[in-house]
Amino acid sequence: MAERLLESEPLMAHLGTVVEGRPHVAPVWYRYADGVVEIVTTGRKLANIRANPRVAVSVQKDEGGHTRWMVTLLGTATVVESEAETAAARRRINEKYGAEPDAYAENTLVRIDVGSASYRTYDDALE
Repeated sequence: MAERLLESEPLMAHLGTVVEGRPHVAPVWYRYADGVVEIVTTGRKLANIRANPRVAVSVQKDEGGHTRWMVTLLGTATVVESEAETAAARRRINEKYGAEPDAYAENTLVRIDVGSASYRTYDDALE
């Protein structure tokens, strides 16, 4: 069920990283497939992942101010240094969110291998 929710629509995810005991949470676009989350990012998020690859990802769907479902993933991130793989992932993610294929060209691909997942639905229609 959690996989179906993650693949369902272009929702914002929040990536949580920790460096030197301090949490950092930031919104990201993502793509989920086969137990792996792909994001393309830069700046503080990327630096934090390089320093500590243990991350959390949270995705939540709300309608009219009411939560419909939420998924929380814990995993290990790997920075992918391949420009070709990054470009392909960026196109997949940008397509999901309706952005131009080459938007955010400065970002780097990060793959997160999901170690554990939890989810909760709040709408019987999802079951």
